[in-house]
Amino acid sequence: MIPDTSAQDRPLSHAGQPPAWRRWLLPAAAAAGVLVLAGWVVSGWSAGARSYDASRLRIAEVKRGDLVRDLSADGRVITANSPVLYAIAGGTVSLQVVAGDVVEKGQVLAVIDSPELRSKLVQEESTLASMEAEASRAQLDARIASLNAHKARDQAQIDHTAAQRDLERYERAHAGGAVSNNELARAQDELKKAQIGLEAARNDARLQEQGAALDARNKRLLADRQKAVVEELRRQVDLLTLRAPFDGQVGQVQVSQGTNVAVNAPILSVVDLSEFEVEIRVPESFARDLGIGVPAQVTSQGKAWPAKVSAVSPEVVNGEVTARLRFEEGQQPPGLRQNQRLSSRIVLDTRKNVLMVERGPFVEQGGGNYAWVVDGRSAVRRPVQTGASSLGYVEIVSGVQEGERIVVSGADQFGEAERVAIN
Repeated sequence: MIPDTSAQDRPLSHAGQPPAWRRWLLPAAAAAGVLVLAGWVVSGWSAGARSYDASRLRIAEVKRGDLVRDLSADGRVITANSPVLYAIAGGTVSLQVVAGDVVEKGQVLAVIDSPELRSKLVQEESTLASMEAEASRAQLDARIASLNAHKARDQAQIDHTAAQRDLERYERAHAGGAVSNNELARAQDELKKAQIGLEAARNDARLQEQGAALDARNKRLLADRQKAVVEELRRQVDLLTLRAPFDGQVGQVQVSQGTNVAVNAPILSVVDLSEFEVEIRVPESFARDLGIGVPAQVTSQGKAWPAKVSAVSPEVVNGEVTARLRFEEGQQPPGLRQNQRLSSRIVLDTRKNVLMVERGPFVEQGGGNYAWVVDGRSAVRRPVQTGASSLGYVEIVSGVQEGERIVVSGADQFGEAERVAIN
């Protein structure tokens, strides 16, 4: 017999089938997911025309606090007083010290042998002696001329007195009839002649005295001028011996022993170990805020030492300005050495309880006139007004509120869009 498939057939029961609404559950869930995805895409489109990755942005929160305008810079120690001694004249140098020697004020450091300068001094001293003799001779001649003029004046005075007496005698004789009119007239003429001679003698004496005094004065001025020349040469000869201007240490010696140097050639430098300064370089943007007397701090061996800005360079080099910090009197750190590296901090200003945000490129991008404020999943361009800034923060005067967030870095890629999306 051929078997059939009846043994393999099994009847199905309709009682175990699920209801119709369950059959539509999976398609409905898929449709809802599609709607959510579409809504997310639509919200992204509504947030901005372009979308940017949040990992490429730096966002900071606006907060309220004290804004300290300061700047930090690394500096090097330099001596506030480190003069270089030069050769006053050409000659052979004889060094008495070496670099690094500790010296006292007035100590001989080097001697320059200059035969030319010493010979010139001797010549000028001889000329001075000759001019001094001429000035003395001129004074003596003035006295002689004055005596001769006084003698001539006195003689004229005597002649005048004698003529006056003769006239008086002739007048008495004429009144008695013993003398003629001609003799009386002759006596009168003699008196007038004596008067003229007396007046001329007086004028001559005055002129002789003035002329002699003027000649003596000219000779004395020439001698004094020559004396000034000699004194200057003596000063130069004395400066051939280089002495320490203060207590300190010999710095760099720029010539060798026995070198023949030219005039004004540098010989050596002396370092004042009692007074140091710190030279720093600050960005050009802070140059207008620096001024002499601005307080500062210099850190040495883990301790902050008070200082002040003592000098600011008037020129900008490679976008930086050079300034010097001077320690407060009696507050210099011990053990400082020239060219030692130290960190410094300059406090420019402190503003209490202001709105501020972390400093970033957004300040320079729009000139501080606008910023990108984060609103949910988008960033909106909003006009703001910035104020003072420090190395880490910038003051917000208006445009945003405390707690809002600003794109402080990376906003340059937004261009001129008014709203962008942030993923």
